[in-house]
Amino acid sequence: MNNIRLKHKAMQMTIKKNFPVTGLHCASCALNVENKLKDQKGVLNASVNFANSSAWVEYQSDGVNVQNLKSAIQSIGYDLLVEDEGLKHQEEIQHRYFKQLKGNTIWATLLAVPVVVISMFFMHLPFANWIMLIFTTPSIAWFGRNFFINAFKQAKLGKANMDTLVALSTGIAYFFSLFTLLFPGFWHNRGMHPPVYFEASAVVIAFILLGKVLEEKAKSNTSSAIKKLMGLQPNTVSIIQQNGQELEISISQVKYGDKILVKPGNKIPVDGEIISGSSFIDESTITGEFLAVEKEHGGKVFAGTINQKGSFIFIAQKVGSETILAQIIKMVQQAQGSKPPVQKLVDKIAGIFVPVVMTISIMSFVIWLIFGGENAMTQALLSMVSVLVVACPCALGLATPTAIMVGIGKGAESGILIKDAESLESAHKITAIVFDKTGTITEGIPIVTDFVWMVPESEQPELKQILFNIESKSEHPLADAVKKSLSINDEQQFIIDKFESLTGKGVIAGNNSNIYLVGNKKLLDEYKVNISVAGLKLINDWQNEAKTVICFTRNSELLAIIGISDKIKDSSESAISTLKNMGIDVYMLTGDNAQTAKSIAIKTGLKNCVAEVLPSGKADFIIQLQKQGKVVAMVGDGINDSQALAQADVSIAMGKGSDIAMDVAKMTIISSDLQLIPKAIRLSKLTVNTIYQNLFWAFIYNIIGIPIAAGILFPIWGIMLNPMIAGAAMALSSVSVVSNSLRLKTKNIENH
Repeated sequence: MNNIRLKHKAMQMTIKKNFPVTGLHCASCALNVENKLKDQKGVLNASVNFANSSAWVEYQSDGVNVQNLKSAIQSIGYDLLVEDEGLKHQEEIQHRYFKQLKGNTIWATLLAVPVVVISMFFMHLPFANWIMLIFTTPSIAWFGRNFFINAFKQAKLGKANMDTLVALSTGIAYFFSLFTLLFPGFWHNRGMHPPVYFEASAVVIAFILLGKVLEEKAKSNTSSAIKKLMGLQPNTVSIIQQNGQELEISISQVKYGDKILVKPGNKIPVDGEIISGSSFIDESTITGEFLAVEKEHGGKVFAGTINQKGSFIFIAQKVGSETILAQIIKMVQQAQGSKPPVQKLVDKIAGIFVPVVMTISIMSFVIWLIFGGENAMTQALLSMVSVLVVACPCALGLATPTAIMVGIGKGAESGILIKDAESLESAHKITAIVFDKTGTITEGIPIVTDFVWMVPESEQPELKQILFNIESKSEHPLADAVKKSLSINDEQQFIIDKFESLTGKGVIAGNNSNIYLVGNKKLLDEYKVNISVAGLKLINDWQNEAKTVICFTRNSELLAIIGISDKIKDSSESAISTLKNMGIDVYMLTGDNAQTAKSIAIKTGLKNCVAEVLPSGKADFIIQLQKQGKVVAMVGDGINDSQALAQADVSIAMGKGSDIAMDVAKMTIISSDLQLIPKAIRLSKLTVNTIYQNLFWAFIYNIIGIPIAAGILFPIWGIMLNPMIAGAAMALSSVSVVSNSLRLKTKNIENH
């Protein structure tokens, strides 16, 4: 019986998987897909993210067929990409959609311009109305057709969104104008001039399409970070068979226990342990540290890291989804696919606003029809159309994109690249900011910071050349830093009859009867090199400052002491101080050792510092801060930071860092100058304030204009809002929104 229960429990195993979704046009679309997924039998939970067009679905392994999920989503007008379709297919669809949208916007704008010009200056022309009809019809019937298609989809589901409002207002205005054009006698018989409002339809379609283009542009690169992370693994692997022969296989075929050969320059395919050979390995993808790590027998290696000059064989211990790199990829996908902070406010408001406007327009029509007297039908039609025209969502559609466009432009001028509106909405709320150390607070490049000769100046030129030649033969990453500091371009003749690299110590070079050492104090002690009291003090002082100390000796004589470190950026200390003065808690996380981390923290005025942290640890640290109610920003530059960047509420990458970090992050500091971060926060606050001001102006016209359009002032003062004036009010609301957004250009974002 217990075995049966265990078997049943195993069968009920849950799977959590990410699926790309296509056809999403607004937040309401994402909600429709999410609700449909949740309604499917066997689905435990679902979350659809409009920003990156993806759905995380948690379902029972034995109760759900993903093809059935796909069919369910297709039934409501969208599509779920499963199995082999994936990101590549989604990118192709998004690219085609964006290209089509951009073309529609250009054509709709070109067609709207003559319609507006004619309506303002040339209405006296004999065929003005027919010309406007010719120019407006393609915008309604073709370039703006998606608004009507999507509005119809929403109607079938009993819902309304921005597309509904656009379709209703432009459709009513267009068909009302078409009726007037075809049957002008209807108005002439009632002693009125036939009114047309083609310009309202044409302009609204053009402006709303422009807003869609801006939105899609911000969403276009959501999957590139994941693709680049996946690209860190090689496609094929060389394994050593039992007979000792080398065999190349696909990475998907690698199994636990396989012996894998890694040659110089190769990417390491899976996690494991070295059993033969040694090398220096660039582990910056995992730890973020610039120094390659020397690995020999028993050393651990990780997928996605890069072998440098040596060859070795290691045994596979974690493959597939078990590797650290695979875990980073999964965490980035989950963090990117999770729901962002409150976004698409206009769509949510429109969901309530549209039914209200429709109700008011119908009520005004009915009331005027009953109480309008001999001109009841005329007044009823005019009031209904006026309500719909004055409630046109042009200003609503422009409120966010214009502010975002100006804010992003202003940020770019200051060296701050902002990916989307979400980061601007969240940045001003930051209460805690987490910095990576290497490449973020520091330059991320090993440089010689101190070079003290212990011999007379006359001997130094020759010794510099000897040291340059020795370091040129070394494979150690620090050798390049020493070579650069010597300012010598070419090797001169210097015969080395002995050269040996000693793991963890340095190198030995022989020239005739002279023995040269380039290495650490451990190497000098082994060869009994005489070090003066002053020299020992220098070595100890530099080590306490977290510098790597290299000594250059000849026989038993100490020739020079060299200090190498990762230099702190000039902007780090002042930027950290500014952020603290803004009331923001500042933290530093690093994969480096505690001594180095402490030294950097002291120099930059940081009190909160955690060392020896792996990528997952950085993300976990951010989660803990978020659980405390903090709005957390993460600032990093490496692949190893991508997991934490994706988890943070606001993610900021250094422009001189990895492409993956910049793809995951919502903001990028082009110059890597940390003083731009406080500016970005201030820019966020100003932009968000502008958005709210724009929404106020967009709605104030509706709040005032809709009742007037419905005829509320007619019983009091005999005032009836003509649809033409309603169209002018709509245009004025758009002008006020755009003008207010342009004011953002004049705002100061300098630190205070």
